[in-house]
Amino acid sequence: MIEEYFRSIDALLAESPIVREYDIRFDKRGLNKGYIRCAATMQDDSLLHFREFISFAAENVDRMAYTYHYQRADGALVFRYDNAPHYPGLPNAPHHRHDHKERVAGIQPPDLALVLDEITVRVKME
Repeated sequence: MIEEYFRSIDALLAESPIVREYDIRFDKRGLNKGYIRCAATMQDDSLLHFREFISFAAENVDRMAYTYHYQRADGALVFRYDNAPHYPGLPNAPHHRHDHKERVAGIQPPDLALVLDEITVRVKME
């Protein structure tokens, strides 16, 4: 299960037309847990840094901890999704999104496919 999930993450990045290159590390931690750390450079030199600590129960993946941090080539934040528990009053806490104006909003938990879709729209608009 965990190896299959690792392969699916690698395939998402490899097949994305906006990802120019990426460095990814997979760390299997037992039979049903794993850690992923990645830095991906987009076609416009913007960067996505993400981490996931995942656990499998039956057929479901649980992102116990995650961060998807997207920034422009100059280092300025565009957005960051994470589930750190520092905004307990938000809807769907601890899942939230930071934007470039330092606003924070409660969200449904994202996954890498959703994040790459959002980046694709932004890269094509600029």
